[in-house]
Amino acid sequence: MSKQYEALAWEIVQKVGGPENISAARHCQTRLRFNLADHTKADKEGIGALDGVAQVVESGGMFQVVIGMHVKDVYEEVEKLLPAASDNAPAAPAEKMSLINRIIDFVSSVFQPIIPALSGAGMVKALLALLVTFNLVSDESQTYYILNSFADGTFAFLPMLLAYTTARKMKSNVILAMGVAGIMLHSNWGALVAAGEPVHFFGVIPFYLTTYMSTVIPIILVIIVQSFIERWLDRIIPKSVNLVFVPMFTFLIMGTLAMSVLGPLGNYIGEGLAVVFTWLSTNASWAPAVLIGGLLPVMVMFGLHHGIAPLGSMQMASLGYDSIFGRAASAPTSRRARRRWLWRCAPATPRSARLRHPLA
Repeated sequence: MSKQYEALAWEIVQKVGGPENISAARHCQTRLRFNLADHTKADKEGIGALDGVAQVVESGGMFQVVIGMHVKDVYEEVEKLLPAASDNAPAAPAEKMSLINRIIDFVSSVFQPIIPALSGAGMVKALLALLVTFNLVSDESQTYYILNSFADGTFAFLPMLLAYTTARKMKSNVILAMGVAGIMLHSNWGALVAAGEPVHFFGVIPFYLTTYMSTVIPIILVIIVQSFIERWLDRIIPKSVNLVFVPMFTFLIMGTLAMSVLGPLGNYIGEGLAVVFTWLSTNASWAPAVLIGGLLPVMVMFGLHHGIAPLGSMQMASLGYDSIFGRAASAPTSRRARRRWLWRCAPATPRSARLRHPLA
């Protein structure tokens, strides 16, 4: 229960300047993360002195309060103190941030909410692997088939989850965004792709034959563009028929753009990243683990890890495994364990080179 954290949540909200000073709030594994309208109103020292707060960090345009592993319970109480936000509410005044901080903030907002689903699906996969290893389940049985679908469902329909989080970040209608994702994932489109015959919308507009299940970048590009199209439609269509015609034209316009331009563009970018991931895994598999693992504590402190962690999600969706972030985040601490870990990360590296590595 989160009731025991009511007092702490109230103190934090008051000391960051009150609910009216909070334009957005969320949490990660250990921290409350606030976007504040005015950072000068926040009592950084006062919050740091609260019982239950480990540290206060300002980075990437965010005011971060380090709580610990029970941050979710504190966040639940903080959320009750904030005014209810509508998915179609106007965006708060833009805070001046550098381009890098804007990118990190966007990536964090899009990917962080889906981490529980990705973690849960990954653990189901791990459980299934153990059941097969110990001969408790046959990989040809119906049970294996069903359990595998429990895990693959998240990855197969990942665009639907990303449509929701991207739309929330872009302050557009999340239901319409998920509807557009449904267009891209519909079985009719999958059947056309499987048939392999050229598809021309109205006999003129060519649609690129590719499926969008388990993809990441196409749906993000689509929803970013949709947010602007949706606002434009909302502005030009009379309010009396707005409820009907804005969704209709949104689906028509975005469905066409998604299948003809944005989806294929995102697919090309995703394929390019997959090539990079594959090259790293084959030729320099130690590099991401060493660099990210060595810098991870610093990146977490400043919130920069949110710009790196999604690379693992993209690789997991496209290749079925993560050798970018997950391996680095699980690096062991003892010298002997690090040496064994490095050998596993760089199987093609000569033994002498591995032993000379700083982490070995």
